[in-house]
Amino acid sequence: MSMFDQRVPRLCWPEAVSRFVSYRKVNGTALGSVQNPLMVRFRFCVFQEDGVRQVLQEMEALYEQNQADVNEAKSVGRADLIPSIKLRHCCLLRNQRCVVAYLYDRLLRIRALRWEYGSVLPANIRFHMSAEEVQWFGQYKKSLASFMRSIGGEEGLDITQDMKPPKSLYIQVRCLKDHGEFEIDDGTVILLKKNSQHFLPRWKCEQLIRQGVLEHVMS
Repeated sequence: MSMFDQRVPRLCWPEAVSRFVSYRKVNGTALGSVQNPLMVRFRFCVFQEDGVRQVLQEMEALYEQNQADVNEAKSVGRADLIPSIKLRHCCLLRNQRCVVAYLYDRLLRIRALRWEYGSVLPANIRFHMSAEEVQWFGQYKKSLASFMRSIGGEEGLDITQDMKPPKSLYIQVRCLKDHGEFEIDDGTVILLKKNSQHFLPRWKCEQLIRQGVLEHVMS
């Protein structure tokens, strides 16, 4: 084994980094293009805390090895150490790009969850998020709510509704689960029971459709 092989650590290309590289391929397109909650749940995976920790530990080991070799190369004039230093530096940059891409991709998906589900996420979605991601989601929904209150007059404007121009103001919906009482604009209270059908304003139903409570009955 050469001096170069001895000084390049075996963990330069960890399995965790490979998983991060393939993450976007496995999970498909960004969540912003997802059009139904089932696809959201399918594509939002559990946060890989162990994988991130493994990569960060590897980066720390690579950095310490490089620091030692740089000091030795400067003090003794070991030019033969330069190739291994450069390779480790490339490994550090690659690991950094993979981790940042993984975290940023998850933030894009979490941001889209606010538009898909509303301000309250289902428990099974929150279970897949880290504590920092839950905190970020809370800050994002507050910022979005503040912006919506600042536009559209005194009552504000909910820009999360009618993401596509509606063909009709009222739609036929079927209740997929027991939801309880539901009040519409004119004060009428409707009991949403499983398998019941109702003719309701579209904008009042959109969030419940995204949450899987109602489904649009296409005539």
